[in-house]
Amino acid sequence: MKITKIFSDENGESHFEDIEIPLINQGEIGFLSEDINVKKLQFRTVSADYDYGFHLAPQKQYIVLLDGGVEIETSLGEIRQFQTGEILLVEDISGKGHTTKNLEKKERTSLFIHL
Repeated sequence: MKITKIFSDENGESHFEDIEIPLINQGEIGFLSEDINVKKLQFRTVSADYDYGFHLAPQKQYIVLLDGGVEIETSLGEIRQFQTGEILLVEDISGKGHTTKNLEKKERTSLFIHL
């Protein structure tokens, strides 16, 4: 399973990294990853005009886009767009952070899974 990680380097610059979560064939029930320990789970809704300037992630977390896409920009100016159903691993809890804004002018929902 492919996901995108956002992280800070030793100079505080944020970056994207495409990573693969290995899935193991479990027969009739499908393919599963290894267990990942998590701390909490939160649901979030943001307004249609969500456009959040440079900020850090409040903690290391997975973000699952449930309804609506986002555009994220790193501190180095790289921009990527992510759509409903995509998963991000956000680890830039220090440094210069990233920006996030809705792709569409509609309310957006997501799921935060704290690590």
